[in-house]
Amino acid sequence: MTSIELLLQRQSTPILTTPAPNHHDLEKILAAGMRVPDHACLQPWHFTVVTGDGLQRLSNLLVQSSDGANLTKIAKMPFRAPMIIVVSTEFVQHEKVPNQEQLIAAGCGAHAIQMAAVALGYGAMWRTGNLAYNTKVKQGLDVKNNNEIVGFLYIGTACKEQGLKATKSFENKVSYWK
Repeated sequence: MTSIELLLQRQSTPILTTPAPNHHDLEKILAAGMRVPDHACLQPWHFTVVTGDGLQRLSNLLVQSSDGANLTKIAKMPFRAPMIIVVSTEFVQHEKVPNQEQLIAAGCGAHAIQMAAVALGYGAMWRTGNLAYNTKVKQGLDVKNNNEIVGFLYIGTACKEQGLKATKSFENKVSYWK
């Protein structure tokens, strides 16, 4: 797959299993997350890699932090993949780089991580949901209150071959100034 094919065929892989990326592949995936546009080189993000027993710890945290609705479903969420990379912000006070721009940079990091995982032959899915905005979840993951969880990147091996989704047209989303 060429670089442009990777980008043009990007899609989430919702059903993942073992193996997760090995140490060598994980280093490449994380390095890709570090190569994103980053005004003033602030690196306003943090990556928390969750595997093994950490998945159960995350499950416990999500259940303890939820409002009590559908706890069985919530408890199973971390086990959708053998690895989760939680991408969060680490905002840096800077006169020329507002938090909004730093949040976008962290989001670019999440996207780069997902694309690197796919380029290495893994499946990946970027998820958020209400628990990404939950104060107790943030505290449990050592994300300071003034920072944000950008997403939970589920990474593993695709359980089955996915058909390629239809390409979305850009025609109604573009204007040209000439």
